[in-house]
Amino acid sequence: MKISARNVLSGKVQEITKGAVNAQVKILLDGGELVVSVITNSSVQSLELAVGTVAYAIVKASEVIVGKGLEGVRLSARNVLPGTVTRVVDGAVNSEVEIRLPAGTSIAASITKASVKALELKPGDAVSAIVKASNVMIGV
Repeated sequence: MKISARNVLSGKVQEITKGAVNAQVKILLDGGELVVSVITNSSVQSLELAVGTVAYAIVKASEVIVGKGLEGVRLSARNVLPGTVTRVVDGAVNSEVEIRLPAGTSIAASITKASVKALELKPGDAVSAIVKASNVMIGV
């Protein structure tokens, strides 16, 4: 199967916490970063997820928010992954920003060209890739 999502991050399920309808699933990425996803309990069952299951955290580039200078800032988003900008490709309206996490995993973000300018993003900048847990899909 091929998918259009730019970010397919490999790891293993570390923890599953079920609620009445949804479950919180924590995936420890191969690089050591932790990603949290919220999916339905029926999805946990149909994917046969359990602690130790090899899984992929899947995130569309358009769901990645880029933050700069976030030291000490508190956010409601569960996934705040610090890294370094490695590439910025400007388009007419949107730009693609590639962020490398400390262990080498890359995350692509699609943000407006105006946001790139406002944040003055360039390769080498310290930034964070921010993703709400509800925007993280899981694949096996």
